[in-house]
Formats: sequence, structure tokens, C-alpha cells
Amino acid sequence: MRIPIRLLGALVAVIALFGVGLQSANADSGRITLTVYKAGWIIGGSGGSGKLSFRGRTYRLGVGGIDYGLVFGGSKTVLHGRVSNIRRASDVEGVYGAAGAGLAVIRGVRAIVLTNQKGAVLELSGRQTGLMVNVDLSGLALTIK
Repeated sequence: MRIPIRLLGALVAVIALFGVGLQSANADSGRITLTVYKAGWIIGGSGGSGKLSFRGRTYRLGVGGIDYGLVFGGSKTVLHGRVSNIRRASDVEGVYGAAGAGLAVIRGVRAIVLTNQKGAVLELSGRQTGLMVNVDLSGLALTIK
């Protein structure tokens, strides 16, 4: 008996989706706010703080990072958003990497989606103030205080 290739492809897709659904069935989401101060000239650094609201509790966060590329200036960015695909608050900890570009002269808008090594996904947007021009590779590390 020969199974048509389209039916076989559909069957494989359904099994794959079912597997992904089982993996993230216990995952949850929370709200996150970050305040990040960034400064640099070619190589930049960032630091700040934030908070995670998850399952009725609030956790304080530490933020740190490094940027490399075309980085010039200094800025303050306040980001709000959602963190998803976490099972416990500690899943938000880790290093998030991104390649990006931005420009803020007095005020700018920022939106970004990041993922860490544990699979946590940050969907953030907010306002950036200061003078900052960047086309860089960035790394952002979050820790629970």
C-alpha cells in the first residue's frame, strides 16, 4: 500500500505541531518592564533594572549588556511587554542576543523580540530618549535580584 506524498507530508506536519504543543503546554507568560541605560563609542555598554510580574508575584531584575558595531552616544530606554514560554520566573534569566539598528535624537521608539537559551521570548516596545546612533550586535543579560 502506497501513501500519497501529500498525505504523508500532512501527517508529519500534524505530528510536529502536536509535539511542539506538548512541549509548551506547561509554559506560561508574564509582564516585564525594563529600564536600560546605554552609552558607547564603537563598543558600548548597557545597564539597568526592571521587574517581572509572573503568576501573581513581582520579581526585581538586573539588566546588563554589551554592544559592538557602530555605537555612538547615550540613551535611556524604557521597555514594556510580555515574556512568554516560561515555566518558572528563573526562566527569564539568561543572555538575549540581537542584531539591530536605531536612532534616537531626543526621543525615539524602540521595539524588539528576543529569545534566550532557555526558550523565553521577550516582546518589548517603548521609548528611547537621548542621543544614540547604533547599528550593532547586542547582548543583553537578565538576572533576578
